[in-house]
Amino acid sequence: MDFGAVLEAMWPDLKRVEDRLLEETTLEYPLVGDILRGLIGAGGKRLRPLLVLLAARPFNYDLERLIPAAAGIELLHTASLIHDDSIDHAELRRGQPTLNSVLPPEIVIMVGDYMFARSAMLAASTMNPRVLAVFANCLGSICDGQLREIFAARRTDISLDDYQRRIYGKTASLFAGSAEIGAILGGASDAEIDALRRYGGHLGMAFQIVDDVLDLRESTDHIGKPAGHDLRQGTVTLPTMLFLQNRLGDAGSLALVEQVLTDSTPGDHEVTAAVLAIRHSGALEQALDMARQYVDQAREALCEIPAGEARDMLEAVAKYAVQRHF
Repeated sequence: MDFGAVLEAMWPDLKRVEDRLLEETTLEYPLVGDILRGLIGAGGKRLRPLLVLLAARPFNYDLERLIPAAAGIELLHTASLIHDDSIDHAELRRGQPTLNSVLPPEIVIMVGDYMFARSAMLAASTMNPRVLAVFANCLGSICDGQLREIFAARRTDISLDDYQRRIYGKTASLFAGSAEIGAILGGASDAEIDALRRYGGHLGMAFQIVDDVLDLRESTDHIGKPAGHDLRQGTVTLPTMLFLQNRLGDAGSLALVEQVLTDSTPGDHEVTAAVLAIRHSGALEQALDMARQYVDQAREALCEIPAGEARDMLEAVAKYAVQRHF
């Protein structure tokens, strides 16, 4: 089974989640509501809500209980992106204008906070204390990951452990929480819940590493934001770290990448040259190898849940994590 087949099979249920998301972003403020719906509408494959649904599918699959949790997880993700874009002063997200490109920063932060609140209300509507605990942990991890990124900006001495902890907080924790919440609502055993949480965490790590590769490899048209955005913002991602620490370039290109990372306003020409240096160094391939290792760990965790169509679907999602745009 491939990822396209998974989406086709799950689309009727995902459409129910999508409808709930649109309800939650219908605000009294037309401009804000329009932009939020544009961001939601351009949300891609809905991987996090999909994980909520698929993690419950091998057990007691009650869609009515799952919809609020799946919608809440996606709103939590959207809220984190709003704050992330505000911090980064990003003008595009998923090919759409960001809120901070058209609204004052104080309003953007309030909208992000409002989305966090709406997501928490959806999680609370499950009436399951364990779900709420997972949701709260996800929120804390996301904030921790964002703070780590802020305080590590324009530093070139970031370790692999620093990077892994940062991306687990910002990205993988929500993948892990999505799978865990689905398993909880599906009535899985504690061992099965733990296995699905580990699956989601490994999947999220692979997903973020691939995102970091795509930021350096793809054009704006493909990724919906300017290529080399992380480099321009002074964020050291895995490919850049490997390039610098493994000395994958000559002295001039190494110095150029360090200059771009540490310069608060790097020029377009320098950013482009730095991206090309990393792109042609082998660092992207090394980073992808690490992403594949995480996918292997995710698939190993699935051995602890019942065999069948749902497990096959979860395997297909794991494979998709490293196949995007390649």
